[in-house]
Amino acid sequence: MRFDILTLFPEMFVGPFRESIVGKAMEAGLVTVVVHNLRDYTTDKHRTTDDAPYGGGGGMVMKPEPIFQAVERVLGEERPSTRVMLLSPQGRLFTQEFAWELAAQKRVLLICGRYEGVDERVSQHLVDDEISIGDYVLTGGEIPAMVVVDGVTRLLPGVLGDPGAAMKDSHAGGLLEHPQYTRPALFRGYPVPALLLSGDHAKIARWRRREALRRTFERRPDLLKKAELTEEDKEYLRGLEE
Repeated sequence: MRFDILTLFPEMFVGPFRESIVGKAMEAGLVTVVVHNLRDYTTDKHRTTDDAPYGGGGGMVMKPEPIFQAVERVLGEERPSTRVMLLSPQGRLFTQEFAWELAAQKRVLLICGRYEGVDERVSQHLVDDEISIGDYVLTGGEIPAMVVVDGVTRLLPGVLGDPGAAMKDSHAGGLLEHPQYTRPALFRGYPVPALLLSGDHAKIARWRRREALRRTFERRPDLLKKAELTEEDKEYLRGLEE
């Protein structure tokens, strides 16, 4: 899979994409990430990428010309088959389901917004979708772009050491993940649940499922509305409500 990222601050991506899982996936050839400087697609000597908003008001707005030029030149004939996404607090919420949707693509181009926003003609006539990583505003789309690349990359075949790990994550099945423990079995008087030391895998699986249900019920009850629940799950949840 390939990611192209359009940004005014390409140096921001060096560290995050050189380290950890994304860096290893790039070294292994499982994912390609290419960062493009939007200023390279301007046509004036000052390399201008923003201007004052029509109608007045504070701040600056990113101009459409460099963005259109960049997308068209970077993608060329592959434009029809590439998902072009704008990082924006007004966009569609980036969820695990959305990450799986993007992981099925061969190529995705991410546009990092800045300042007061991006000229609306980019949203209307260039991008396929807008992505938000939460109901808050950051100084630009660079960090959200890193989040999207990281979240999608770990879903690609061969990236994680455990092939089934992504299917066990929080949100993967509509629930938060169950608690995790490792050695030592007793730390500062705090023990690991005895059942996890029993070796009874069937009982452990049932405990993990119930703990995932309990944790989701306590922390994110909204997720239960669309989670896939068995009759046993529903009975357990009714007990928690009482």
